[in-house]
Amino acid sequence: MRYFLEIAYQGTHYHGWQVQQNATTVQGVLQAKLSQLLRQDIKVVGSSRTDRGVHARQQFAHLDVAVPIDSQQLLHRLNAVLPKDIALVAIKPVKPTAHARFDASSRTYQYTILQVRDPFQHATSYLRYSALDVVSMNRAATHLCGQQDFQGFSKAHTDVAHNLCTVYEAFWTQQAAQLRFQIRANRFLRGLVRFIVSHLLQVGKGLLSEAALPPCWRQKRAVRQYLLSLHMAWPL
Repeated sequence: MRYFLEIAYQGTHYHGWQVQQNATTVQGVLQAKLSQLLRQDIKVVGSSRTDRGVHARQQFAHLDVAVPIDSQQLLHRLNAVLPKDIALVAIKPVKPTAHARFDASSRTYQYTILQVRDPFQHATSYLRYSALDVVSMNRAATHLCGQQDFQGFSKAHTDVAHNLCTVYEAFWTQQAAQLRFQIRANRFLRGLVRFIVSHLLQVGKGLLSEAALPPCWRQKRAVRQYLLSLHMAWPL
């Protein structure tokens, strides 16, 4: 029997989603607790990998068990033993061929930037007091859309077959003193969104032209190194 899990977590204290040796990860904690409760070796497959310190409002994963389980009972039992920064939102049976990763139609990331100090959002937001040119940032973001090779905006030496991503939307919104960037794509490369946000902030500060990289963002290692030199690859 295959089940889908809907999970939410705050990633501050984790080295990302994927299991790693000698590091605490969300997948590792989840598998350990499920194995303990179900008294069998449980492996979960996530819909995507999140980096160290990244949070998830809605992450999906699937697991396989030999016999049917009581979904509601497992939901309550698992939430009772999980750390407070990981929550199981829902669990439901699916067909045996359903796959959390390969059946996902898109993934969405959001970055929040605060322009006033907020003690309730400090762990999930980036604080920047000075003004940003949001109009220019949005114009620059339009160059992301469509299928492109984002090799230059990914971390090196990753285990992916190619660097093509199809971005469906990328835009900034502002409400009072809060800015939010949202990007939705079929897939993301490791570190891609952080480098993109770093670039767009440089545009917003007037340090880069909004047309600095079009029509394609591929193989821009020099730009990536420039952003790193500005210490803008901050962990949100």
